[in-house]
Amino acid sequence: MVFDGDGRVRGVAQKAFAQSFPQPGWVEHDPDEILTSQLDCARAALADAGIGTRDLAALGITNQRETTILWERSSGRALAPAIVWQDRRTAAECDRLRAAGHAERIRERTGLELDAYFSATKLAWLLGNVPGARRRAEAGELAFGTVDSWLVWHLSGGALHVTDPGNAARTMLFNIHSSDWDDELLALFDIPRALLPQIVDSSGVCGTTRAEVLGAAVPIAGIAGDQQAATFGQACFTPGMAKNTYGTGCFLLMNTGDAIVASTNRLLTTVGWRAGGRTSYALEGSIFMGGAIVQWLRDGLGLIRHSGEIEALAASVPDSGGVVLVPAFTGLGAPYWDAYARGALFGLTRGTGAAHIARAALEAIALQTVDLVAAMDRDGAGPLTELRVDGGAAANDLLMQMQADLLGVPVVRPQMLETTALGAAYLAGLGVGVWSGADEVAAHWRAERRFEPAMDAGRREALIARWHRAVERSRGWAEA
Repeated sequence: MVFDGDGRVRGVAQKAFAQSFPQPGWVEHDPDEILTSQLDCARAALADAGIGTRDLAALGITNQRETTILWERSSGRALAPAIVWQDRRTAAECDRLRAAGHAERIRERTGLELDAYFSATKLAWLLGNVPGARRRAEAGELAFGTVDSWLVWHLSGGALHVTDPGNAARTMLFNIHSSDWDDELLALFDIPRALLPQIVDSSGVCGTTRAEVLGAAVPIAGIAGDQQAATFGQACFTPGMAKNTYGTGCFLLMNTGDAIVASTNRLLTTVGWRAGGRTSYALEGSIFMGGAIVQWLRDGLGLIRHSGEIEALAASVPDSGGVVLVPAFTGLGAPYWDAYARGALFGLTRGTGAAHIARAALEAIALQTVDLVAAMDRDGAGPLTELRVDGGAAANDLLMQMQADLLGVPVVRPQMLETTALGAAYLAGLGVGVWSGADEVAAHWRAERRFEPAMDAGRREALIARWHRAVERSRGWAEA
């Protein structure tokens, strides 16, 4: 996406790339396809904007976090498919580490739960399963990175091996207190420090693109994981402000300012961003299945032909008819962190139809978010007064009204739903002085619609209680 100095979209391009599921619980991407798709989209977006690369003030990158890539420094060639954040192949290794008593130490240093979601066990798996990888890593021949590092490496022609603190904080190798890679954790996971990228500010020029890659040398001035970028794009700059992104998964972040809030309710304490050497922190709840539930209804069950049909189908019935969907297809994220939970449909009768399942699917997205907000309240980070929303599924009016009803607070949708890309642009623009500071950025934020809660408290509590009964029945299923 190409943005101007007023935060308006001037050009856009997008391109799908393949996901691979080679074994149950495994999810992979082709690193080369990630790279070529982004370069193709960058050129197409510039053409759509009617400008050239030389007209760009800066370039910002935002990426799926935790996805793990291992490559050869001499050639830039990836040694294996990227292991995607959703991948569960290292769940048993996490169990072993937990049984050995390492979970609390990991939580204290990283703010994270010990889970296969994060990069550390993914990287350890690659080192142990790609022939020769460990020997070459110890010799300094290989590089590890999340997708931001992979893209910056290639954009800079191999000159830059960097990441920002927000992405680093999702690896389970970064100490959020010292703001550096943690040698004790590197030893625990048996990962050579030589593999790791340099940590740079989320906003600020860290280098330039190689001229022949995009046609001109452009300052690389913004790097942020997708959820941190969306929080920045939503102008959640004040402690207590929160946003929820409804993408493949759902990710709720609440700004906690310069305070590192240790969760007692299994939320994640994470870095939001770092600019000018100053770090902002956040509490995060991660939901593995958000919009991906709608994709499953479309691709797996064939209940709809296009994702956009879900709203009309769900709205054709007044309620779910007692049906509850627990979308634990890849386990449950926060606040449960159950890698062995599995998806389940409860309450089916002969009267159940496709519309009831569709409505239960939307309710499941909203109810998972309710669990996250409740956990944040118990951690003392609330109370939430409104929830800013973005991501593709935030365009669904029925879902947003469900969310307001089940939370009991207003849900506010901005005019710009692509806040992840916008946040990366803001970070980059601030890094080169296009905008003077956060106040100027916040002035660009505009609400498109405000959804007020309309459900009575008794009905809300009953739906939440039924949801929790269903969740408990789905937990630990894969262990049986």
